[in-house]
Amino acid sequence: MRTLSAKAAEVDRHWYVLDATDLPLGRLASRVASVLRGKHRADFTPHADAGDFVVVINADKVKLTGKKLTDKKWYHHSGYPGGLKAESYEDLLERRPTFVVEKAVKGMLPKTSLGRKQIKKLKVYAGATHPHSAQQPAPFSF
Repeated sequence: MRTLSAKAAEVDRHWYVLDATDLPLGRLASRVASVLRGKHRADFTPHADAGDFVVVINADKVKLTGKKLTDKKWYHHSGYPGGLKAESYEDLLERRPTFVVEKAVKGMLPKTSLGRKQIKKLKVYAGATHPHSAQQPAPFSF
């Protein structure tokens, strides 16, 4: 019996739309990362980009459990001495709701050139509308 290996150029990609309203951020991110990698497909190949496109809507309504909304911080550094900046996820969700979902999903993908290709198939929008209706995305449920 021969093992079939999916090639990135031959993969038939699908589009899925996912409503993030009241979904826990970590569970949403792990499921989306799995679809971006293609682990839900029978022809999953770890070294090839065989995943599907995912459109996440209502990213501003995602839920963080426990006290993560106030206690969890996002840190970034300007590169200068004393340039460490911290922002709570509560403020970050108000200011950049799409970034929160993108960051969570990106952290669950491989840290290689393959992971950088796979994150480009994620489209995140704060509201309920998206410009990808021409691709006829199928509803995605857990």
